Amino acid sequence: MEITGSSAYYAGLSAIQAGQHRVDQAAGQIANTTAERTATSQSSDFQAERLRAVDRSQQMDLATSLVQQAVGKTEVELGAKVVKASDEMLGRIIDTYA
Repeated sequence: MEITGSSAYYAGLSAIQAGQHRVDQAAGQIANTTAERTATSQSSDFQAERLRAVDRSQQMDLATSLVQQAVGKTEVELGAKVVKASDEMLGRIIDTYA
């Protein structure tokens, strides 16, 4: 009997990588939004008035990014649980201590 990598183990690793990628992207978007707000806060009253409409859409983007970051965190946590469960099951199926 040949034992190859557990598909559940690799699914867990894939979930961890996808979650980490989601968190990285969301963090980058949050940082960009914050930097843009700082730049607009230093502009003239006329420019600030024009950019208020853009600021509302950025608030939506910020909220979306925060939600995506939370989703990514959960995805990483669940992927880690899958990897751990897969590792424990493999240890139980094959007695490596005998």
